[in-house]
Amino acid sequence: MLQIIFFFALLFLLDLYIFQAVKAVSRSVGSTAKIGIYILFWILALSGSILMVMLPTFRGRPGLSPMFTYALSIALGLLIAKLLAVSFFIVDDLRRFLQWVVAQFWVHNIDAAPGHEKAEAISRSVFLSWAGIGLGSLVFGTLLYGFRNKYNYHIRKQVFNFPTLPVAFKGFKVVHISDIHSGSFMDKEAVQRGVSMILDLKPDLILFTGDLVNDRAVEMEPYMEVFNRLKAEYGVYSVLGNHDYGDYTQWESNEAKEANLKQLKRVHAQLGWKLLLDESVSLEKDGDTIGIIGVQNISGKGNFHSYGNLQKAYADSAAQPFKMLMSHDPSHWDNEVRPRYPDIDLTLSGHTHGMQFGVEIPGFKWSPVQWIYKQWAGLYEKDGQKLYVNRGFGFIGYPGRVGILPEITLIELG
Repeated sequence: MLQIIFFFALLFLLDLYIFQAVKAVSRSVGSTAKIGIYILFWILALSGSILMVMLPTFRGRPGLSPMFTYALSIALGLLIAKLLAVSFFIVDDLRRFLQWVVAQFWVHNIDAAPGHEKAEAISRSVFLSWAGIGLGSLVFGTLLYGFRNKYNYHIRKQVFNFPTLPVAFKGFKVVHISDIHSGSFMDKEAVQRGVSMILDLKPDLILFTGDLVNDRAVEMEPYMEVFNRLKAEYGVYSVLGNHDYGDYTQWESNEAKEANLKQLKRVHAQLGWKLLLDESVSLEKDGDTIGIIGVQNISGKGNFHSYGNLQKAYADSAAQPFKMLMSHDPSHWDNEVRPRYPDIDLTLSGHTHGMQFGVEIPGFKWSPVQWIYKQWAGLYEKDGQKLYVNRGFGFIGYPGRVGILPEITLIELG
């Protein structure tokens, strides 16, 4: 309880600090409008703070309503906007403090010269106050706009050439999807459109690189008839992601958690997908073969559990001339794949979602997630090996996308 009170007090002090800037920029408006602005500010500020304080009590609980998910996202967006605005206010207050120090020093050393008047109080800069409020409002508005992009599926076409690829597989079409996070979906019809986009590509093979659910296998129940439509001549293969193990929710017992994972594995089978659990398969076409390797989640980051065994998964494909690996977490590529398995030609990953926030224009891409993951979206190459990181089909936490759209990847092997 003391922690909650302390956290709320900090948020209140933050709001009180921002309120000084609001007063500065509203000095010229009429008294009635000013009162309205003040009331609106405190309604938004206190509502956001209360939701932020409540957030830890709802962590890991199943069945959060879409309305509550949106409310929490708006509260978090408000907090981000406030922190950005405060960065401008701090600069302004530092300026005012330095000017005050100089003024005090100057007055003190002038020795009360005739005609000298004491320096007036240094007012808050309206320009910097507007700049801070403007930037915060822009970011908050952008996050609100991003709500509409969560089902705005984007097809990214890639042609990958490999000298090791058998001739029969030249032109072979692979659709790569990742991070469905079915527990976050709120619009079944929109998801069906995304699945139809995949089928319209007429892929030879479909590969899914993990995080089918947020936490619980039951999240897939409303979407079984949507995703069981995914078919390809050479099959649909899948692996598990970090969320599939149920590590981020509250369970009645360890047995309940284990039962959930078993049920999720059955869900893959019921969908008609072949779940690769540290194993590999051989695909044959016109007498040529390639290897598809799938591992359970393996992370190069210490804060994520690693469950997989690449050595075991690799064994049955060691003799294949061309190998594709499905590994959910892209940090696995630098941590183990490249240094120990230089003959794995192509690794497919997901996991990062591109943080669902960033900027992508031709020749340039940026997202805060790049400060955590060296490889976070798109194609990476080194020493003849390739890694492709899918930006995710679904979403989690923030129910939207800003700049980084949900992705369906079409890979043509050459």
